[in-house]
Amino acid sequence: MVAMHVDLKVFSVILSLGVTILTGSAAAQQTESISLKSGETVELGNLFWVVNCRSILKGPPVAEVLEGLPEISVTVREQKVIPRKLNCAKEVSGGMLILIAAKDVKARIQGKLTIRIKYPTVDGERQHSREINVTLFP
Repeated sequence: MVAMHVDLKVFSVILSLGVTILTGSAAAQQTESISLKSGETVELGNLFWVVNCRSILKGPPVAEVLEGLPEISVTVREQKVIPRKLNCAKEVSGGMLILIAAKDVKARIQGKLTIRIKYPTVDGERQHSREINVTLFP
């Protein structure tokens, strides 16, 4: 009986430690960080909306800054993309999300950027958001 009581305590400690590690690592992975010099641009990734590896977009995705540094803007370059994270092999309609820093950054600036991406699909508009920690340098 004593051995079972000890095993339950050990199990409880291991379980709560595992939940803490999983929760902590999931929270740490949600926000990405990017550093840019004045006037630089960076491609943040492919944008697409597929079902069974076929695009259901009616038009190109659209991105907008909801909150963030006024020196930063976002745009979507319409292009064919390969949705590799869904194990698709063929190109589909989509776009590339691009982050643009202003040309005249005078001093180091740091802040959080919240981007909303809208996908016009045959099933209606879908949305996704991303949070990025941005540091700008002159």
